[in-house]
Amino acid sequence: MLILFFSLNLHPMTKLSEKPNSRISKPEWLKIQLPSGTQSSDVLKNVNEHNLHTICQSGNCPNQGECWGEKTATLMILGNVCTRSCQFCNVETGKPEAVDIMEPLRVAESVKLMGLKHAVITSVDRDDLKDGGSKVWAATIRMIRKHNPGTTMETLIPDFQGKWENLQLVIDEAPEVVSHNLETVERLSRKVRIQAQYDRSLEVLERLKKGGVKRTKSGLMLGLGETEDEIVETMKRLRAVDCDILTLGQYLQPTKKHLAVAEYVHPDQFKKLKEIALGLGFKYVESGPLVRSSYRAEKHVFKL
Repeated sequence: MLILFFSLNLHPMTKLSEKPNSRISKPEWLKIQLPSGTQSSDVLKNVNEHNLHTICQSGNCPNQGECWGEKTATLMILGNVCTRSCQFCNVETGKPEAVDIMEPLRVAESVKLMGLKHAVITSVDRDDLKDGGSKVWAATIRMIRKHNPGTTMETLIPDFQGKWENLQLVIDEAPEVVSHNLETVERLSRKVRIQAQYDRSLEVLERLKKGGVKRTKSGLMLGLGETEDEIVETMKRLRAVDCDILTLGQYLQPTKKHLAVAEYVHPDQFKKLKEIALGLGFKYVESGPLVRSSYRAEKHVFKL
């Protein structure tokens, strides 16, 4: 089956370092497998031939080797230049090119070519567009369904600047999973996501669920200076808006221009947080140093 994916042992009151230290050495558990082999090459060939973008490349994802080796990738629509300048993200910031009206068809044809049973789509933020790119989002979902009637989908969406009529266009298409990431705890949100709003992201998730989306999902990066208490409080707030699925992963600094890592969180702590999250009522939790938002995303449909 081919799948296309378009993310210290602490005690309850322990606080992670306030000042990030870019000189912290990466521990053994963060060794990353580089992409290799014929399957990885096949994915790259398909992406290039169809003029597609992947968050695997643009976001410098640490799982690129594992996922591409299994012929998986996360497709990114609406170009590869983002209008926002989040301090954790490696996607290029600047003035995006004009919207490509043929992109939804190319994405759908690529899904069909690979014979995918599940597709995950994400996008850059397009605050330059009145609709925030929501019309392209809706067209992409419709086109995938038209050409791949047996394919399920996850859509990892932006906040559309809180313009709820744009969010509704995605809700109306009813993807099987709709994801929107909080990324970090409330105290750090402004520093990490300069143009986003913590409460607005929670409202996105709440409106998705109230709008009839069956499975909602969010993700957090750890190691930015948050405390365990803050992580648990964020989990509780996600559950308060009936979020179903949670991903927890280690933040990795893409370049020296980005936020430095405050701490490398031990795998045992990720296991502990997973148990806490499940105890709070999340239906599915992926938690580990190399977990990213779309990691093993097919399970979020087929196991729920």
